[in-house]
Amino acid sequence: MSRAVKVWFDGACPLCRREIALMRRLDKRGAINFIDVADGADPSCPIDRAQLLARFHAEEGGVVYNGAAAFAAMWRAIPLLRPLGLAARNGAVLRVLEAAYLQFLKVRPRLQRFFA
Repeated sequence: MSRAVKVWFDGACPLCRREIALMRRLDKRGAINFIDVADGADPSCPIDRAQLLARFHAEEGGVVYNGAAAFAAMWRAIPLLRPLGLAARNGAVLRVLEAAYLQFLKVRPRLQRFFA
């Protein structure tokens, strides 16, 4: 089966591992190819490994997204979350989600320590 979305994630991050575990459970159709970049670079990825570890990235339809847009691409591949992913195609919705993601990035180090 061809996977609709490729997601790169930081497998060394306890928070990221929990989130990806949830997404894997929700991805009952196996539409997402989850790639852990903590151990090394993915040769098929056009993005530098440091950038992959700094922000969430996903590829959908040959386009690489980051931040909230990457989450939206992942959500579109999961039937339960698809409505949220489709809503994020609206520029105003995506801007709100990106603003929330930027705020999350500020507290991510503390959350990582908490979930470690």
